[in-house]
Amino acid sequence: MADSERRKRGEEMIKKIYAGDVAVPPAGANPFSDVMLEQLFAEVWTRGELSIRDRRLLIMGVIAALGEKDTWKIQVRSALKNGELSEAQVHEAVIMLAQYAGYPRVAGLLGPTFDALREAQEAG
Repeated sequence: MADSERRKRGEEMIKKIYAGDVAVPPAGANPFSDVMLEQLFAEVWTRGELSIRDRRLLIMGVIAALGEKDTWKIQVRSALKNGELSEAQVHEAVIMLAQYAGYPRVAGLLGPTFDALREAQEAG
């Protein structure tokens, strides 16, 4: 597939995954973004064996384990906006992840979680 086709597919997928909330960097803005769109979003996210929801839950586990607060909030907000997770399921995910990623690390995600839940309620 030509890079322009992969890029277009990657752009469409990132918009879908993040419900239009994540800006798509222009082509050539930086090599990292180009590779991310043409590989991760055009090739990996479009594979059919796992749903977007399944992939998001996997990513949320990794993000929680790393304690990445900003990225966590983006994932929660997108999961809610796309109807992949309910508010109750987000709370349950936090409880489950605390057991495996550790209470101190996941406790740091509570603020971003509550912010994303509040924003989703205000938008919906």
